[in-house]
Amino acid sequence: MKEIVKDFLKRKNLVVADSIIQVSLQEELSLPSFLVLVYLENSFSKRFEIELISQVLSMDMNDAMEAFNTLVLKGFVSLDSVKDEMGRFIEVVQLDGLYNKILEVATEKKEKGTKEDIFKVFERELGRTISSMELELINGWLISGVSEEIILGALREAVYNGVSNFRYIDKIIYEWEKKGFKTMDDVKKHMRNRREEKSKDKELSKKEQEILDYDWLDA
Repeated sequence: MKEIVKDFLKRKNLVVADSIIQVSLQEELSLPSFLVLVYLENSFSKRFEIELISQVLSMDMNDAMEAFNTLVLKGFVSLDSVKDEMGRFIEVVQLDGLYNKILEVATEKKEKGTKEDIFKVFERELGRTISSMELELINGWLISGVSEEIILGALREAVYNGVSNFRYIDKIIYEWEKKGFKTMDDVKKHMRNRREEKSKDKELSKKEQEILDYDWLDA
């Protein structure tokens, strides 16, 4: 299909983005519907003119209309009636459906890439292949809304403490969520405050001991 499209685009001087090819393949568009979609995306005028589409694409008008109707049914395009400069109602093509589909595909790819990346980090940090049960547990954290940052932070905390089992990692995530931590900055801030409190407690304890050890009779 790509070779046919490439030759056609060279002849017709139309430009098509990779994202349009991707959504067209995903929705299993026929070649005529794909070409009509490319024409509409390239057209400066959004006015619906099936005769012009047929002429530019060297396509039978009935075939062009069938291809356009397929695009409407699949949610790629829609027709709206608007007034022109003369106050007459005309039909214009809206491509919001196409752009929404492109956004959906891009979002799915990003989420898939994120999950694949986090699995690789786990295997690298643990030095072994994770099991299907562990994979499902990671997916469970992500689905429940735990951020990737918190999950990886808990993983590294566990590794730092010399513990590599998922039960321990899950416990860390649970405790952090209970304390309301959303990012690793929240975790670090909490740890810093704890260290400062312990430091103050030590200083206070030291002063108390000095008071106890002071020879009040000799004062």
